[in-house]
Amino acid sequence: MVTPYSIVKSRTGGVIARLLSRLDLELIGAQIILPDESFVNGYAKLLREQNVIDDFTMLADYVEQNFISGGRAHRILILLFRGPDACKKLTDICGALHAENRGIESLTGETIRDTYADLIIAADDPRKVTYFEPAVLTPRTQDEADKDLELIARFLKGKENIVSNMEYPGTAQIEKTLVIIKPDNWSFASSRPGTILDMFSRTGMRIVGIKIHEFTREEALEFYGPVEAALKEKLAPVFGSKAAEILEREFDLALSSETKTLITNSFGREYAESQFKKLIEFMSGMRPGSDRDDQHVKTMILVYEGESAVQKIREVLGPTDPLKAPGGTVRREFGSNVMVNTAHASDSTESFNREKEIVKIHVNTLLGIIEDYFKQCRG
Repeated sequence: MVTPYSIVKSRTGGVIARLLSRLDLELIGAQIILPDESFVNGYAKLLREQNVIDDFTMLADYVEQNFISGGRAHRILILLFRGPDACKKLTDICGALHAENRGIESLTGETIRDTYADLIIAADDPRKVTYFEPAVLTPRTQDEADKDLELIARFLKGKENIVSNMEYPGTAQIEKTLVIIKPDNWSFASSRPGTILDMFSRTGMRIVGIKIHEFTREEALEFYGPVEAALKEKLAPVFGSKAAEILEREFDLALSSETKTLITNSFGREYAESQFKKLIEFMSGMRPGSDRDDQHVKTMILVYEGESAVQKIREVLGPTDPLKAPGGTVRREFGSNVMVNTAHASDSTESFNREKEIVKIHVNTLLGIIEDYFKQCRG
């Protein structure tokens, strides 16, 4: 769990970058939640039951005091990982809270808590904690993880994937926009997804929804369907011109304008159509027209909320072509070409309303993943 303070301080990207780049575990689920009193009390009770050292009493107190305050629930990010020795690996990378780690000279920045947590001890009493922020929470053992997952599963039943706990001034132009961290960021262990989230955080927009999603071929076709004609219209002359140049060079022949037009309308359009099919394959793992339907690729889908969210997120994203994107934008930093350009963001509120329905952003797979896990364990 990423704590409310880490989220509002825009540390989410840094935490995820550290987790993804330093662990050989697979991120299989993610969800933003607003805890209720039952969840808070249940989680604090589980922490107290682990009280082999004072740290867990301190963690339980933190949960009770900070997950809900002033009658208002605060956003928590749940990240679900899978792999061998997952609990130990996560505990190691998150870091300890033992007394020997409380002195400033002992901190190295190696763990997440070294970097993002705060634990301040009173100068006159080493047993008195004056300020505490753990940054992240994770179970140490599989038994503890199973108890946490049971609590999370009970809480998630009937919950939607978009949270709302913020009141804005009536004059604010509040929007929601959808962002997709595309499959090229997930092909190997990398800090890229977290770094991209970190770049979007500079907009001041709030994450109110998140899920790990695998596009079906049908979803990808519906999602990109509106741009298919425009893409072919835009790319056909480019590819036709390149083909004509190659032919002229290869055969030492100056082609007429009529022939060049013919090449654009034939080869250029066919190649542009092929590129569109590659886009669908890139996003879903499956090419249109193929009999295969067993390929899957991962994306992370986020919903940002705030004043002028669409414009602000797209400014940080950059234009479709990474080579034309300004320095410091996501696509300039990580995009390869107009097809593999690392991330997507809605270009209008109308697009957001259409896109969110296609990817079913209000439905998260996290509960189903947890339930399937217990079925396998107990089946």
